[in-house]
Amino acid sequence: MTQADAYFIETCKRIIKEGYSSEGTGVRTKWEDGNPANYISLVGVTNVYDVGKEFPMITIRNNSKTVYRAIDELLWIWQKKSNKISELNSHIWDQWAGEDGTIGKAYGYQMAKKYDFKTKDGIKSMDQVDYVLYLLKNDKASRRIMTNLFNHEELKDMNLEPCAYGTQWLVKNGKLHLILNQRSQDMLAANGWNTMQYAALLCMFAQVSDLEVGTLTHNIGDCHIYDRHIPIIEELIEAKPVDVTPKLVINNPTKNFYEFKVEDFEIKDYDYNHDVKIGKIPVAI
Repeated sequence: MTQADAYFIETCKRIIKEGYSSEGTGVRTKWEDGNPANYISLVGVTNVYDVGKEFPMITIRNNSKTVYRAIDELLWIWQKKSNKISELNSHIWDQWAGEDGTIGKAYGYQMAKKYDFKTKDGIKSMDQVDYVLYLLKNDKASRRIMTNLFNHEELKDMNLEPCAYGTQWLVKNGKLHLILNQRSQDMLAANGWNTMQYAALLCMFAQVSDLEVGTLTHNIGDCHIYDRHIPIIEELIEAKPVDVTPKLVINNPTKNFYEFKVEDFEIKDYDYNHDVKIGKIPVAI
């Protein structure tokens, strides 16, 4: 059983047993047939993954290809700083695209915006990604290495408000640690996806900053399971995990974050329960 398996199973069991129901609260989300997508949820879930020891991958379902799509989306936001769905290889954002082919002023759009940051070297104009990279190289002791995508001024212009919205980066004893803050998470569709992609980002930033890989702390505000996902979740948490220790290998020695490509990443020592076949997952929109 991996770290990711243990957290996923424990959290899902808690949601099913203790979770709050959204019935009667006027939920925004709907199923494709127009019915309300109700859910049960926990408030305030925190999981800590030691990414330096094990890359967080669930084995009770097949993530062997999903991990590369997750990293691709991560690079779309953090590296390309794009909001254009044509620049993303997967189609996960198609349903939120407007007539202009973008998702509005969300995610990559916010990453591309430049601000005047106060640094030890004076005021510097940078976007949020370059600000993090700058501080990791020039001010490792800082406790202000943070990003925020939840720009209240422009929420009205976003086709979907950011779910994973904030990061904080901390360097301790030569190791880089990442705290990821997420306002809302669909356990079935997004839990493994988000942890894999931000663990990969942690590995990339550690490499380009000459640091070792530390922990990923994942804080989730509303952690939920949709009603039509419950039977799938119940099948998953009863499935037998595989005893492996996945590793992410980056086959590119670059010290330039903007040179990484999806093809540079390789997962080693991973396997999954081949008896579990969950099929197409209904998506709430």
